[in-house]
Parts: sequence; C-alpha cells; structure tokens
Amino acid sequence: MVGGERTERLRLVAATANPHKLSEIAAILGSAVELLARPADLGEVAEDGDTLEANACLKAGAVCGHTGQAAVADDTGLEVAALGGAPGVRSARYAGESADDADNRALLLEVLVGVADRSARFRTVAVVVFPDGTEVQAEGTTSGIIAAVPRGDRGFGYDPVFVPDGEDGRTFAEMSTAEKNAVSHRGRAFRALAEQLGL
Repeated sequence: MVGGERTERLRLVAATANPHKLSEIAAILGSAVELLARPADLGEVAEDGDTLEANACLKAGAVCGHTGQAAVADDTGLEVAALGGAPGVRSARYAGESADDADNRALLLEVLVGVADRSARFRTVAVVVFPDGTEVQAEGTTSGIIAAVPRGDRGFGYDPVFVPDGEDGRTFAEMSTAEKNAVSHRGRAFRALAEQLGL
C-alpha cells in the first residue's frame, strides 16, 4: 500500500477535462477514492510526449504541481495492426489538432476501406503522482476489431467502431457503462492502479 495504512478515502485530482472520461474513472475506482475535478484555472497541458506513459505522467505531474495534491491521469491510444499501431499516441488528434471524435472515426474508417485485417487494441496507461514525487503506474489493454460502420450511441471517442474480442459482437458504444467498464482497457488499467494503491 502506498503511504501506509489509510483510514479515509484517497483524494485524487483528475487531470482529464473530458466529463465522459471523468465519470468512467469515478465509476471504476468507486467509493475508495474521492475524485476531484480538474481545476478550472489550470491551463492546457501540452501532451507532446512520444508515448502514452509520457503523456499520462505529464498530465498528472502538471495537476499535482498546480494543486499540491495527488493527481491521477491516463492516456489512451487505439493501435490498429494494419496501420502499424497508428493512430496510437495521436488517437485524440488523429484527424488534426481541432478534430472531434466523429472526425477521428471517419478518418479511421476511410483509411481502412478494403483492408482485410481490422484487428486493433486499445491501450491505457494510468498514473498517480503524489506531491512527494512518488509515481504509481498501471496499464490495461483490450483487443478487438474495427467495425465497418459506427454502431451505438453510448461512450465516446472510438467506442462506436471498436468491437472487443470475446464478447457478443457489440461495439463499446452499444454496451452499458458497467458492461464496457468490465472489459475495457480503461477499466483494466484503473483496477490495476487501484490494486497497486492498496484500495
């Protein structure tokens, strides 16, 4: 356990400004953690790392430094086999710096037209940075395939086009939040992180 015996909930400031991601993380970590929203006065953190690990550490470190409190961040990439692992660390900006989720999905489906191998995996790296400089890190992955067309209206990002292996053929966006969290990369990463934190 990090920090010895804990008699109260661990308080973590979230680095994400994405409300969908914040609610997912809160649901996964549950009542063992008091998850605080990203401070409104914190400016944009440059996610210019070459890896998911680097970006997660950049974000958590910036929030911890700004607030003086333990901070949690994650970075997620969709790694498509036929694209050599792209979009990977650039998943959120795949179609350009100002692209939205729909733009990114549309570009991905466009470049995969006629491609037989649609295998892919989501990978999430989750990090907690404490004020004393201690870092705790965990990773989660989920393998699957890229659907031919978007399906479902839940979730966010690439959820409507990602069909996880070993399930019933639905995309993440067709699953309930609980169903998705049970098998998702983010769910696995944050459950592993909680275990490392002794929660």
